[in-house]
Amino acid sequence: MDVLDRFRLDVPVALAGMPGIAGGRLAAAVASAGGLATIGLMAPIELRAAVGWVRDEAPGRCVAVNLLMQFARRRHVQACVEAGVDVVVVSFGGDAALVRELRDAGVFVLVMVGTEDQAREAVTWGADGLIAQGREAGGHLVGTVAALEFLPRALAVARERPVFLAGGVATGADTAAALAAGAAAVVAGTRFVLTEESGAHREYQRRILAADKTLETTLFGLSWPARHRVVPNTVTDRWCRADGAARRLPALVNSLSAPLSRWAPENSESSVLRMQRAAIPLFSPAAPLEGMPEDWVDRAALYAGESALRINGVIPAKQAVAELAG
Repeated sequence: MDVLDRFRLDVPVALAGMPGIAGGRLAAAVASAGGLATIGLMAPIELRAAVGWVRDEAPGRCVAVNLLMQFARRRHVQACVEAGVDVVVVSFGGDAALVRELRDAGVFVLVMVGTEDQAREAVTWGADGLIAQGREAGGHLVGTVAALEFLPRALAVARERPVFLAGGVATGADTAAALAAGAAAVVAGTRFVLTEESGAHREYQRRILAADKTLETTLFGLSWPARHRVVPNTVTDRWCRADGAARRLPALVNSLSAPLSRWAPENSESSVLRMQRAAIPLFSPAAPLEGMPEDWVDRAALYAGESALRINGVIPAKQAVAELAG
């Protein structure tokens, strides 16, 4: 499949659908630059508005939405269908019924996977394509090995279906390496966190740029006790071991907290972060967004991939797309 033609793209570069960060403004900028604009999960009314923003600013371009299944509800699926989005990324969950419903509505379905078993399951669901995530990616992880190591395994399972590569993508050279290895396109997250149109708090961006390492941890796992990659801050210094693993108390609390995600209110990041304290090991997956107090950056998840160590500035999304395209 020629994904440039299928998705009406100029370049084989996709924005990762990061909740709170990949909103309408960033997605519209990426779409206008010729990349695949993926909007992060948000309340359905805001999701429809973000889709409209992209269509107004980048008419004729493809619009994608990331359904983060840990927090997605029926109304999010309905919003995607009613808005007529072109692509849905199903991540951290899903099933054949969901894929069938979206495909029946004319939506192209990509499923994010990190293992061969997950890839095979997605194919049995009827997924149109896969996103192969490597362990070096930022944010939450399904990846268990390096992206370029996993890619050929995903390609073998996908057969004729396109496979996008996620994890470790910061430069045009990274994109070229992925395409040479058989990827149809790349998905970049951290590079787009560090753009002018990003919804990330500016101090969060500064912390990423100043970081000399990333941590794979489960510390920010209240309601979602899955692995994730962040850069250090006050709470990781206090509650993580040297290898990034959460200490016993927060690890135990998080392991028991998964049912909370079903009752998490939409747009609750601000209220949740307001209650978090460095001294109390209850840390949600919420990231610090623009408009929040600066000191919240030390109590929140500063998601970033290993590619952060090769990025040296905040730039316009248009420039980021061009640099990734090489």
